[in-house]
Amino acid sequence: MACFDVKLDTRFEKISTLHPCFGGKANMTRGRVHLPVSPACNIQCRFCKRTFNKSEQRPGVTGELLSPQAAAELVDKALELCPEITVAGIAGPGDTLATPHALKTFQYVHERHPELILCLSTNGLLLERYADALYEAGVRTVTVTVNAVDPAVLKDICSGIVLDGKKYEGEEAARILIAAQLRGIKKMSDLGAVIKINIVLIPGINHHHIGEIAETVKEHGASLINIIPLIPQHELSHLPAPNCHELMEARSAAELYLPVFRHCQHCRADACGIPGKQDLADLLYATRNIPETFSHG
Repeated sequence: MACFDVKLDTRFEKISTLHPCFGGKANMTRGRVHLPVSPACNIQCRFCKRTFNKSEQRPGVTGELLSPQAAAELVDKALELCPEITVAGIAGPGDTLATPHALKTFQYVHERHPELILCLSTNGLLLERYADALYEAGVRTVTVTVNAVDPAVLKDICSGIVLDGKKYEGEEAARILIAAQLRGIKKMSDLGAVIKINIVLIPGINHHHIGEIAETVKEHGASLINIIPLIPQHELSHLPAPNCHELMEARSAAELYLPVFRHCQHCRADACGIPGKQDLADLLYATRNIPETFSHG
């Protein structure tokens, strides 16, 4: 039985009717456009393989990189193609806060389309640092990928981070990243943003740790959890993907603390349209041939 409180139920009630990635109510009726403006990342996850191509359906992948100004102009075309779009989001292909491009894009889009919900996905390393500027630019929904809140677990998922020009590895990097994520989640939540947490479920590494993650992020202001099955690749290509039973167990563990989002489509960094129903990215970009694969978000 879920034990999350009424405050967290109602906090994102309106968002859940408008944002297809934050609530089942909007998942098949509302659209989003992802703007691929962020070229670099400041952490290295062992399962992450970012790339430019026109064939894979997963986060971290795009066909091209846009400038902030070009991305803002692309929103105009996206809205013409899909009037159901309520969200302009940035989810890569790198981390949204590792470079200034995402913040600048949000500023341009908010000026042109103040009616849109602005959303970003981030690893959270620099979220606290840019929280005020993001909120001022109109960002009201944030997804943070938190794969562990114990450095001993996270070191086996994230091999290192780069912060202010210095590289950290192992448990030291994990401690820095976890602390930064939790401070950033709290700061954005305190400002008024709705926070969703993505957790990549990795059998043998963090499968036993999902409840602790959910409890911890709830304490810092998160409102929603999304459990994402590992796709075995990069340094974790030797691990099996979680099966349906393992995924169900992880969702049940998380749901003791927060609602669990169950409609994730694991979208590309250049996605456009209504998730799972209408893909219009080929009308914004070059025509693509996309096989059915997925990864983290």
